[in-house]
Amino acid sequence: MPSDWTMPNLEFLLPYGVRFGRVVLLLALAFGLSRFISRLLFHARSQVLRFVEDHSAGRALELQKRAATVGESMRKAIAVLIWAVAIAMALREVGFDIGPLIAGAGIVGIAVGFGAQSLVRDVISGAFMLVENQIRVNDVVLINGTGGLVEEINLRTTVLRSQDGAVHVFPNGAIQTLSNLTREFSYYVFDLGVSYKEDTDHVVRVIREVAEQMRQEPQWSAAIVEPLDVLGLDKFADSAVVIKARIKTRPIQQWSVGRELNRRFKKAFDQEGIEIPFPQRTLSFASNQDAAVVGGLSREELKRLIREVLAESSSAAGESPTNDHSAANAG
Repeated sequence: MPSDWTMPNLEFLLPYGVRFGRVVLLLALAFGLSRFISRLLFHARSQVLRFVEDHSAGRALELQKRAATVGESMRKAIAVLIWAVAIAMALREVGFDIGPLIAGAGIVGIAVGFGAQSLVRDVISGAFMLVENQIRVNDVVLINGTGGLVEEINLRTTVLRSQDGAVHVFPNGAIQTLSNLTREFSYYVFDLGVSYKEDTDHVVRVIREVAEQMRQEPQWSAAIVEPLDVLGLDKFADSAVVIKARIKTRPIQQWSVGRELNRRFKKAFDQEGIEIPFPQRTLSFASNQDAAVVGGLSREELKRLIREVLAESSSAAGESPTNDHSAANAG
C-alpha cells in the first residue's frame, strides 16, 4: 500500500465558503431584523393604547382599531423592504452584478405600470383608505352592498367575513360604495307597530321606561351611550300605526342591544295589554233572509245555480265552457 498519499488542497473552496457564509448571515440578519421590528411596532402600539386609555377612555376602542390597521400595514411594508434589500445584497455576494438588474427592474416596473393599471389603482386606493382612516380592522362595513367584519386591510385588497362565515375579498380600486356601521358609535333604529286602538302616548311612555330600565343595569350600561330617542309616529300602515325610535350604542353593540330591547318590549306590551297587530281578514256572512232562500233550494237546484254562476264568470273573462271542452278535446 503506498504511503505517499496526501490531503488534497481545498483552498480554492475557501472563497466560496466565505461567500456562502455571508449570504446565510445576511438572510439571518434580515429575518432577525424583521422580527425585531414587528415586536417593536407591537410594543409601541401597546404603549400608545395604554396612554390613550389613561387619558381618553372614550376613544380607546377607535384608536385601537386604527393602531391595529396601520401597524399591520407598516409591518408588512417594512418586512418587504428588508427582504428586498437582503436578497439584493445576497445576490451581489454570490457574484451577480445587481446594477443592470435594478435598471432592468425599473424598466419592467414602468411596463407593468402601463399594463397593470388596475393593480396600481388598487394600491393607491388602499393607501388613501389607510391615510384617511375610512375603515379599520374589526369594523363592520358595507362594501358595494356586501356586509361583514373587516379582517384585513392590505394595500391591494380588503377582506371581509360575513355573518355566515363567507370571506369576501375586494380589490381596493373596485370599491364604489363604502359604509362604516361601527365608527365611533352606532345606532339601533327600529319601527314598532301597534294597533290603531292603542294610545300612542302611552306606548311611547312604556318603551321609554323599558329602555331606561335596561340602560341602568350594569350589564348594559357600558353598551348604551344615550337614552332612547323616540322620533315619533312614522306612518300609518295597513293594520298598525308605526312608531320609529333609535338608541345610541357603542360600536358593534347595536345588534345585541336591539335584540334585548325587542324581547323586553314584547314582555312589557303583554303586561300592559298593548296589542301588536298582525295581518287580519274580515269575512261577511249572508243575512238570515238570504240564507233561508239558499237553504230552501234542493241539491240539484243548488248545483244548477252554481254552474250558472261559473258560466257567467267564464263569459265575463272572455272564455266559455264550450271553448274549454273543445280545447281539451283538441289537446
